[in-house]
Amino acid sequence: MDMGWMVPVGIVGAVSARHAFTTWVKAKHGYPLEEAQNRQARKMRRMQRMMWMGYGPDGGDDIEAERKIMLLSNENEKLTGQVSRLEERIAVLERIATDPAERTAREIEALRDR
Repeated sequence: MDMGWMVPVGIVGAVSARHAFTTWVKAKHGYPLEEAQNRQARKMRRMQRMMWMGYGPDGGDDIEAERKIMLLSNENEKLTGQVSRLEERIAVLERIATDPAERTAREIEALRDR
């Protein structure tokens, strides 16, 4: 009995099973399935990012891109300040929630007596 034909069939089966498993895992976790379209989309996003940053086909910097960067930097600073203030407020609320009730009551009474 010549079983030489089983090697290529086994290889094809293993490759097919690997592809099916990979596709199943991608679908389960919400990743896109089309590889060629993914490559095209990545290339398009990269080009759009370059154009947005002012590195277009002409290679020159764009004043509007610098303005966008400045606006985004200002917004980033503003949001960072908001986050730090919210973190401080959360820390106070956590302390109030985790401190014993007697201690909190004493502190409130001490503030009233001032």
